[in-house]
Amino acid sequence: MKYFRNAVMAIMFMAGTGFISAQIRPLDALLSDYQYPYEVHFITLKSQDNDLKMAYMDVKPQKSNGKTMMLLHGKNFNGAYWERTARDLASKGFRVIIPDQIGFGKSSKPHSYQFSFSQLAENTKAILDELKIDKTIVLGHSMGGMVATRFTLLYPDKVEKLILENPIGLEDYKTFASYQTIDQAYQSELKNTAETYKNYQLKFYYDNKWKEEYQPWLDLIAGWTLHKDYPKVAWDAALTSDMIYNQPVCYEFKNIKVPTLLIIGTRDRTAIGKDRAPKELQPKMGQYQELGKKTQQEIPGAKLVELENVGHLPHIEVYPKFFETLYDFIK
Repeated sequence: MKYFRNAVMAIMFMAGTGFISAQIRPLDALLSDYQYPYEVHFITLKSQDNDLKMAYMDVKPQKSNGKTMMLLHGKNFNGAYWERTARDLASKGFRVIIPDQIGFGKSSKPHSYQFSFSQLAENTKAILDELKIDKTIVLGHSMGGMVATRFTLLYPDKVEKLILENPIGLEDYKTFASYQTIDQAYQSELKNTAETYKNYQLKFYYDNKWKEEYQPWLDLIAGWTLHKDYPKVAWDAALTSDMIYNQPVCYEFKNIKVPTLLIIGTRDRTAIGKDRAPKELQPKMGQYQELGKKTQQEIPGAKLVELENVGHLPHIEVYPKFFETLYDFIK
């Protein structure tokens, strides 16, 4: 009853201030009451002594071109935000696989789990194995770019091409920001609200310009904070923040052997742990207009497309430019 009362009060307060959309509602840890744009399937995983369910969407084209694309979501998102991308890819003949990583979206939220990019890559491969897909084009956004990089390094024979859309992990955050324990990260996550999430997205994603099409992706994570399940979500968010901080992929870009495209919104300033870095170092973090060029030089033969005055989510903020760039690389 306490959770329900708190949720109602939070909704009344935020709706009264005009801060969140009227449709926001409490969402449980598995988003059971939230409908994804395409049918959701599950595989079962026995992992680290946990019985887990991993969700994914499998969008099939009416007329196949014989190719498969796998779309990997970021940390503050889930597979649902690929709706438009998947629809347009399917219209071009691609089969599209969209996982929710363990700890995210509709997938299990284990408490005792050692999150690693290698583990997430192995879990992702399990979906392809279940579907008997031998080769795929991999697109990763934000944290999904780190997963995509590790997946490509571990299973290069399964990757036809790699696309990194404003990936995090283009720099080693440990060289800037101090460490925080998982317990500290958890306490920080518990403080999240619709307001803190929106302020973060405005600052790092959208250059303080909010549009209606951004709201659904805020409503999803804000809805979690209003539900009694939120501690489960916050705990896994703390574990995955620790994974991002402690498991950089930037030193291994030189080992990528598949054709690679970097789609970089140059206004992006996302950087993990920026608030824990010394004041003089904070302005040096998340400089995507520099990091994109640096990463292109490190990945053999990589192609770089910079989207000027675009933030962290090109496929939301400037979708036509994003899709044109993507399709030109994979067609």
